[in-house]
Amino acid sequence: MLGRIVDGLLRMPPATVPEPVVRRDISIPMPDGVTLLADWYRPPGSHPMPVVLIRTPYGRRGLLSELFGPVFARRGLQVVYQSTRGTFGSGGEFRPFLHEKDDGLATAAWLRAQPWCDGRVAMAGASYLGHTQWAIAPYADPPLEAMCLGVTSSDFTDVFYPGGVLALDDMVGWSAQIGRQEDRFATVRAPLRRRRVRAATATLPVGRADVAAIGRRVQFLADVAGNVETPEFWSGTVHRPEDVSTPVSMVAGWYDLFLPGQLRDFRRLRAAGNPARILIGPWSHGDPASFRPMIADQADFLAAHLLGDRAALRRAPVRVHLQRAGHWLDFEEWPPKSVERRIHLPSLGDAPGDAGPDEFTYDPSDPTPSVGGPLLFGKAKQQDNRAVEARPDVLVYTGEPLAADLDVVGEPTATVHVRTERAGADLFVRLCDVDAKGVSRNVTEGILRLRERADGPIEVPLFPTAYRFGRGHRLRVQVAGGAFPRFGRNHGTAEPVADAVAGVRCGFQVFHDRERPSSLMLPILAE
Repeated sequence: MLGRIVDGLLRMPPATVPEPVVRRDISIPMPDGVTLLADWYRPPGSHPMPVVLIRTPYGRRGLLSELFGPVFARRGLQVVYQSTRGTFGSGGEFRPFLHEKDDGLATAAWLRAQPWCDGRVAMAGASYLGHTQWAIAPYADPPLEAMCLGVTSSDFTDVFYPGGVLALDDMVGWSAQIGRQEDRFATVRAPLRRRRVRAATATLPVGRADVAAIGRRVQFLADVAGNVETPEFWSGTVHRPEDVSTPVSMVAGWYDLFLPGQLRDFRRLRAAGNPARILIGPWSHGDPASFRPMIADQADFLAAHLLGDRAALRRAPVRVHLQRAGHWLDFEEWPPKSVERRIHLPSLGDAPGDAGPDEFTYDPSDPTPSVGGPLLFGKAKQQDNRAVEARPDVLVYTGEPLAADLDVVGEPTATVHVRTERAGADLFVRLCDVDAKGVSRNVTEGILRLRERADGPIEVPLFPTAYRFGRGHRLRVQVAGGAFPRFGRNHGTAEPVADAVAGVRCGFQVFHDRERPSSLMLPILAE
């Protein structure tokens, strides 16, 4: 019954195998003696078949687990759905990201040795389930048959420390989730606990935020907060797309925290000759609207490579949703061909300004707040920015109403001529869309930690986007010294981020004259 409900919600085509054979809690031994548990789905019959391996830390029961393994099994695929080390019955300790290569390779080898496997193994899944694919694919011999990568990246360090800044809200939130996920009624209580978790992001020092959020220590938060200054701690979890020959299909979202890394992976795969493809929709991470296109994409891609149904492969390598235009665009490459348009502060016109500098002060005891954007939890995507823009620690620059629609498709960058009072400051830039009623909604943004005292042009990469600024709307640019709690506050001291409590203010000057022309480069879709 649950399977039929899920298929109906996803609007999937009729199942070819209405009742797959299911065997729960099969034991898969690891070389170090640890045993991992998995559920095994297969169509009725005894002949050897390829296996779709899905490795998850989130459990093998419930509604979310139904989105991958059982859906694929009802489409004629054999699926092994495994709990990663230290989660939901699997032995050992769960240290996120650190064991997935060895455990994944051992699992793939074990599967190929089973009489019910024909030697072919593919993988699927999203987010952390995507990381478990990257942990295997460059090293698997023989290679995987297919990879289905939803909202994930080969290098999570950019997600932990975007621009060199701790992604505080995401890291505290995910630590709280994995720290409580096996508690009784955890799924039911999670939404109720979110307010406490959000409040815990204000905890000082940050290294104690897990206790404030859920009342217990979570090793992952200690690992991620304790290595802001030493991201090489995670080097063993970073993988090379150039070493992957396996066909790859990706699904991403314009407000997904993994998007920059996922697009970088896509470009590197294509440059190495891999026939990878990507679909990008108007979604945030875990957005229910993304479930159907993601599952359908993965089911079709697996059927093409394991069952011989090649129809789904006849698609452009890049398919993206043009936000606020309501339609999809197909391209042969990312970024697509565009015309670079440079808009200058303060007027956001084509010519540099000639006014004196603007100033503001960032105060870590009252950090500049954030709203919306590519968040893992809470109110993500586009939100009303007017309350933030009214603060004295945010510079706001607004252009004239647009005479025609403006389609920005690609990877914008900001160049800000800035002078800071001290070293170690953060520079946050956000581009917004202001409608006829004056509502300012975020479109794309970026942050960069300045290791030295700044006195010159600083280039800040912004999130990739495909967005139509409508006729009559205005562009708006924010410049600030932070965006809390999405990013950890900048204490302005030499203390490690995990231990810092005290803070000092930092003054900023932003220049926008002819000698120091602060600007944004916008990739405008070519005709």
